[in-house]
Amino acid sequence: MKTSYVFLADGFEEVEALTCIDVMRRAAMPVVTVSIHPDLAVTGAHGVTVMADSLFDDNDYSDAEWLVLPGGIPGAPNLAAHEALCDLLTAQDERGGKIGAICASPAVVLAPLGILQDRNAVCYPSMEQGIEGVNWTTGAVAVDGNVVTGNGPAAAAPFALEMVAQSLGRGAADQVAAGMLL
Repeated sequence: MKTSYVFLADGFEEVEALTCIDVMRRAAMPVVTVSIHPDLAVTGAHGVTVMADSLFDDNDYSDAEWLVLPGGIPGAPNLAAHEALCDLLTAQDERGGKIGAICASPAVVLAPLGILQDRNAVCYPSMEQGIEGVNWTTGAVAVDGNVVTGNGPAAAAPFALEMVAQSLGRGAADQVAAGMLL
């Protein structure tokens, strides 16, 4: 199976990032965490510091399964400011590769890149204000083609399980969910 990458920036939303990593790994999906900073240590929005598996330039993303963006403030703006990551996301979308973004990241990172243009998506409530061209929907998770979005921390598990379902099928996602008592 192809490798998925979860991108971490200072100020990331811990529950969103760690839930995605945990759920995908429970499904036996290869997942690499990536610091967009020059150091492997990345501190979340609530003071939790994690050691990423790799630095951004350490990886070959050409055959990525998923590129995953947690939210958080200032995590999502920090992701949006990383030019190489934005170029990577655009290229992934252009080739139909899978992208997952939750909380602030759909509005702050994906929408300005045009990735959500004319697509159904969700984000943290009120973050969508002033962003046109996206069909902002309600609900915890939205799927439109190769892009899965989630609306916030409470959606972390359903969001991660949807990515598992998109890659391995609904049965695999249901099995992971059952094991987590969800």
